[in-house]
Amino acid sequence: MSHVFHRSLTQTYPIAAKGEGPYLIDSAGRRYLDASGGAAVSCLGHSDREVIEAIRQQVGQLAYAHTSFFTTEVMEELADFLVARAPEGIDSVYFVSGGSEAIEAALKLARQYFIEIGQPQRKHLIARRQSYHGNTLGALATGGNEWRRRQFEPLLIGVSHVSPCYAYREQRADETPEALGVRLAAELEAEILRLGADNVMAFVAEPVVGATLGAVTAVPGYFRRIREVCDRYGVLLILDEVMCGMGRTGTLFAAEQEGITADLITVAKGLGAGYQPIGATLVSGRIRDAIAGGSGFFQHGHTYIGHATACAAALAVQKVIEQRGLLARVERLGLGLRERLVGVLGEHPQVGDIRGRGLFQGIELVADRASKTPFDPALKLHAKLKKAAMAEGLMCYPMGGTVDGQYGDHILLAPPFILEESHLDEIAGKLLVAIDQTLKGI
Repeated sequence: MSHVFHRSLTQTYPIAAKGEGPYLIDSAGRRYLDASGGAAVSCLGHSDREVIEAIRQQVGQLAYAHTSFFTTEVMEELADFLVARAPEGIDSVYFVSGGSEAIEAALKLARQYFIEIGQPQRKHLIARRQSYHGNTLGALATGGNEWRRRQFEPLLIGVSHVSPCYAYREQRADETPEALGVRLAAELEAEILRLGADNVMAFVAEPVVGATLGAVTAVPGYFRRIREVCDRYGVLLILDEVMCGMGRTGTLFAAEQEGITADLITVAKGLGAGYQPIGATLVSGRIRDAIAGGSGFFQHGHTYIGHATACAAALAVQKVIEQRGLLARVERLGLGLRERLVGVLGEHPQVGDIRGRGLFQGIELVADRASKTPFDPALKLHAKLKKAAMAEGLMCYPMGGTVDGQYGDHILLAPPFILEESHLDEIAGKLLVAIDQTLKGI
């Protein structure tokens, strides 16, 4: 019996023994193509020599120094690197250990900002249904993933949730994509007014929705309208790019493709590519200046914020992505992956939608394509599909509850940026086999 408290206490896991490019290899020598990057993490694969060497050098020089006593050169350099490439208005970075911590920091920064500027009544958060923002209590409350929230509901703060920008299911038959965006922006405005415009603190959204919806992109103009609504009422915009950021969609920040900036942006996963645990909250100048000119102290912190070794890994990862021109590669490979998915699954009777951007692609499965009827959740289709894909030597990220937290199944793909064209064929081919094997068994 394992003494590890695993995620599932009824499942037996293979032992990951080695990483080799886009593959993980278990202790029996079986190879798995990591088409999900774990959870959209391993953007450089599992054996990048430059990143490994940067970690070795940093550990040999200084592994860790607590940030209440010191800053470090590598943390300062990583912050400079990110700010220089961030959307307009971002001018500082708060480093944490992962995505949930980044969201928690963003929520606390938003709250403290309004206290510092003399608006302490602003306390309400608005987010979207069918979103995911992390698993700590504040992040879980903010997210709209009903399955993850359900048993912890009594512990969660109250957060308002408006409709997601989910055109496949939310767009009306008589509605253009642009009209959908207008309607959803009006819904956000109505919720701000319902809560009291002077009482709302922030709106939180993923530019491309990850785990809960499966790579859902916004309709054209949606985020520009959302930004306008937030500005109209003095509400902060927090963009959660934990999954979709750091090059995953073809630009370093996903917000770039929406033509907007934000007051706070959270990143993690692809920031350190899994070589070390790290996340970050990027902060606009007006928030930093308000705190610097007020109390001068952010009332928050964790032991491992700004961890020197983690910062060294992340800096090396980001330099590798830039120096090797991998963002352009993501765009090209993303188009190639979509082409192959459409080629093998586009006419599949149980595939309702193929969507995404860059190397962040999703497939929604349906019992009936014409009516978009989802499968019975009792079938646990997504769990069976994950098992079938692993049997084929493919790691993908299936999830249930796509439609409303209970009904619906999708597959999320977020492979490494270092793939070759042959890997795209391998992903599409193995995924088709896994889907068909799963459907035969239900």
